[in-house]
Amino acid sequence: MSAPALPRVSNSNARRLFLKKHGLCAHPKGSGKGDDLSDVIDELGFVQVDSINTVARAHHMILAARRPAYKEKNLKRLLERERKLFEHWTHDASIIPTDFFPHWQLRFKRDREKLIDRWRNWHQNEFEEKLEDVLKRISEHGPVTSATVGEDEKRGSGGWWEWHPSKTALEFLWRSGELSVCRRNGFQKVYDLTERVIPEQHRLHHPDPDETIDWAARSALDRLGFATSGEISAFWDLITPHEAKIWCQDALKDGRIIEAEIECDGGAARRVFLYPDTLAEFDDAPDPPSRVRVLSPFDPALRDRKRAERLFGFFYRIEIFVPEPKRQYGYYVFPVMEGDGLIGRIDMKAQRDEGCLQVRAFWPEKGIRTGKGRVSKLEAELQRIARFSGCSEVGFDRDWLRETSP
Repeated sequence: MSAPALPRVSNSNARRLFLKKHGLCAHPKGSGKGDDLSDVIDELGFVQVDSINTVARAHHMILAARRPAYKEKNLKRLLERERKLFEHWTHDASIIPTDFFPHWQLRFKRDREKLIDRWRNWHQNEFEEKLEDVLKRISEHGPVTSATVGEDEKRGSGGWWEWHPSKTALEFLWRSGELSVCRRNGFQKVYDLTERVIPEQHRLHHPDPDETIDWAARSALDRLGFATSGEISAFWDLITPHEAKIWCQDALKDGRIIEAEIECDGGAARRVFLYPDTLAEFDDAPDPPSRVRVLSPFDPALRDRKRAERLFGFFYRIEIFVPEPKRQYGYYVFPVMEGDGLIGRIDMKAQRDEGCLQVRAFWPEKGIRTGKGRVSKLEAELQRIARFSGCSEVGFDRDWLRETSP
C-alpha cells in the first residue's frame, strides 16, 4: 500500500507566507523605535550587521524596509543603552534579542573549542599569551577597541589573517563569551566584560544543550514557516545539521511537525517540514503591498540565495569578487521587490558630500515591463531611500533604465 500523498502548497501561497514570516507582507508602518522596533527584530530573529555603506549599512536597510519611520539612533538605544539586544554571531555578525542570550552559551562553548585550534594554525601569533593581559586591562580600565590594545605589536593591513595578537585575543574572548560588544565607534567594535554588558537574568541562565537544540529548531521553523532540516540548522547556525535532522525526525514521529511539498518557481516541488497549523496559514496570508521596496543584499528573506532562487526564481550573487569584464552588474547591487516578486536589481550609491543618491542602473528581471506606473513606484522608493541615507535628491545616470537583465 502506497504512502498517502503529501499536502502540496502552491508557489504563490508559499511566497506569501514566507514574506509574512519575514515582515514583508504587511504595509510598512509603525514607529520603528522602542517596543515596535524590538518586536520587528524578534519576529525576524536577528539582523545581520555588515560594514559596506554604499547607501546605508545592511542592518539599517533591513529595518527601514519594514519600518520607513526607522532611524539609526533607535537601534542604538535598544542595543547600547537598554541592552534589549546584543551583538554576536549567527551565520555572520548579527544583532540578536538579549532574551535569546542564554542559548548562545552552547555557541560560546563550541567556538572556544573550535577556534583555539583553528586560530593557532591560521594566525600563528601567540594570541593565547595575550588573553589574560587583555582581560585584566578591560577589567581594570574599562572598554577597549582593537586599536587601543597591543600598541607595541606589529600591525598588518587590516585583513583578519593579519590581526595583531591582542586583536585576535579580543575576538576570541568575544566569540567564546567572556567579552561582549558594548557599542560601536563608527563601525569599530568596542569590547567590555560580558558581566558589564548583558543583564544578569540572561547572563546567568545556562540551558543544557538539549534545551538549546530544541529551542533553536523550534524558533527557526517558527520564523521560516517551512524548511528542510538543513535550513533549520542554518537559520541561527547554532546547531549542527545532524542535530537538526534528528530533531526533525523525532518531531515528525511525535506529530509536532508534518511534511509537505512546496512548489518552487518553475513548478518543481521540494519536501519541507512545517507545523500542522501552518497549512491553514497559507490560505490566510495576505497579499503583500504592491509598493516597490529596495532590499539590502543581506535581507533575511534573501540571505539563503538558493532558497531565493527556488522560491522566487531570482538568481542573486554579490559580484564583489567578479572581475571585469565578466561582471554583469555593479559589484554591489540591491534587489528590488514588488508585491510577492523580485522584479530586478539596482546599482546606486549615496554621494553624501553632494547630497545625492546617484542611480547608475536598474536591470529588470526577464518578463518585467518598466511601464510608467512601475517606474513611478520605483522612483518614489528611491526618494525615500535618499532621505534615509542623508541625501536630498536622486540623480540618474544616462540610460539608467535598462531593458532587461544581461
